[in-house]
Order: sequence, then structure tokens, then C-alpha cells
Amino acid sequence: MDYFLYAVLFVASFAILIKGADFLVDGASYIARAAGIPTLIIGLTIVSFGTSCPEAGVSLVSALEKANQLSYSNVVGSNIFNVLVIIGVSALMASIAVEKDVLKFDFPICIFASILLVVFGFDGYVSRVEGIILLVLIVAYVVYLVIRTRKRPQASESEEDEDKPQGKATAGKIFLKVLIIIASIAAISLSAKGVVASCTFYAQKLGVSDTIIGLTVVALGTSLPELVTSIVAHHKGENDIAIGNVVGSNLFNILFVLGISSSISPLSIEHYNVKDGIFCLLTVVLTFIFGLTGKKVNRVEGIFMLLIYVGYMVYICMRETGTVPF
Repeated sequence: MDYFLYAVLFVASFAILIKGADFLVDGASYIARAAGIPTLIIGLTIVSFGTSCPEAGVSLVSALEKANQLSYSNVVGSNIFNVLVIIGVSALMASIAVEKDVLKFDFPICIFASILLVVFGFDGYVSRVEGIILLVLIVAYVVYLVIRTRKRPQASESEEDEDKPQGKATAGKIFLKVLIIIASIAAISLSAKGVVASCTFYAQKLGVSDTIIGLTVVALGTSLPELVTSIVAHHKGENDIAIGNVVGSNLFNILFVLGISSSISPLSIEHYNVKDGIFCLLTVVLTFIFGLTGKKVNRVEGIFMLLIYVGYMVYICMRETGTVPF
């Protein structure tokens, strides 16, 4: 009976996850156009922060329960998945154009945040002071985005008419879209938990260890919102939301999730966690290089990124079982 119930839970959760992402992208795009805000900014803030709710929840609970390594590993693992799998899968569907502003501003900031991730953890300890520094930086980044949006050149009238939502954007419609965004984020977060719970149940029945479950199923589950939202956005032609979602989520994970976790309870981490952090940094740099070379991430590069992720999964499984010495 449990097998049937968890199968139903998986199917229902996945369906809600996809539909929630659909509503989230539509709502965010509508508000962006109605308010004259670039969809890239919406992707970097509302969408990315909202889809990072599972990571934030896991890390906050881990910090409160003094499960410090889980907080750091959760951030690192999710960021690696975001870059290699989400961008890789999206590029496999169709080449992703990377906006000039993202290459000029947001990717370098993401690289800087990833460097801090490694530097702060290099001594095996992320202190409360370092956590507060990260929180200050996320506030500064959001303020910077607001300023950048205001300085952005106004589009021509024809472009504005093309971008505006069909029909008059009344206060009532905008309020309704805001409610839909909030409900979508809640649905995405809850349905992701349902997918994780069902996959974990079957993994345990197959005799897979808790460690491997955490490195694979849970990491995938907390990043499902970003994955599905980016794929849906890419399918709808909202590339700025797709790319912005990944870059914004990675920044949010490092600066806010890790920042607030270490502020609540300073994190003690192992040396292999730092190695994973270095790998995370290298994946961001690699994606940045791909974007620079052709102002896009193409299908071949997407396949390469997915193969790197598969190789990384094999490596951490071998490391966990002691097959490799490092």
C-alpha cells in the first residue's frame, strides 16, 4: 500500500511542481512588463529567491539543529546542480543567449560570492562575523539591482507597447498576479518536498545509504524548483528569467542562506566540503567562459556540463565509499 501511496505522491507532486513553475513565470513576466522592470531583474530577485526556498529551509533547520556541515553542503551541492544541470539541460533544449549585463555585472558578482564561499570555509569554520558579512552583501546586491534598473535606458515606445501585457494592467490584476506568485512559490516548495519524500522512500527500500540519498535525491529535490522554473521559462522564450534564476539562486544561496545559517550557528566543516566549494567555483567560471565566447551557451557546451555533473556524482559516491583517497 505504501508503494502505491508514494507513487501517487510522486506523480501529483511533480505535476504541481511543473504547473506551479508555469504560473510563477507567467506572473513574474506580467508584473515585470506592467511595471517596466526588465524580466532579467525579476529573474535575479523574485523568481530566484522564491525557488531557493527549499535550500533556505533545509539550511535554517540544519543550523538550528547544529547540523552545520549539512548547511554548507546544501549550498554547495545546490549551486553545482544549478549551474551544470539547469543551464546544461536548458542549453540542450536550445542555445541560451546570455545578456551583456549578466556577463558584465552578475556573473562576476556570482564568481566573487563563490570565491568567498571557498575563502570563508578554507579554515574549516564559517564564523558568525563572516555570516553577517554575507548578509550585508546580499542587501547591497539587491540595492545595486534597483539602482541599475533605474539607470537602464528607457525602451522606445514601440518596444514598450510590445512588452506591455495584453489589456490594461490594473492594480487589481497586479495584486492577483502577486498572490499567484506567492501561491506558486509555496506550491513549488511543498511539491519539491513531496518528490524528495517519495524518491527517498524508494531509495531506502532499495537499500541505498542515507549519505548517497542526501548527495543525490535531496540535492536534486531542493533544486527542482529552479530546474523546472528555468526549463519552463526557457520554453516560453523568457531566457532572461532562466539565466537570471540560476545566477540569482546561486547568489541567494551563498549570501543569504549560508549567511543566515552561519549567523545563527557558526559552521564547522570538513576539508572535503572546501574541495566541493572549489569545484563549485570552477563550474561558475566555466559557465562564464562559455557565455563570453559566443554570448550564449550552446548545445555542445550544455552536454559537456551535464557530463561533468555525472562525473562529479560518480566521484562523490566513490569518495563516500572510500574508493578514492581524496
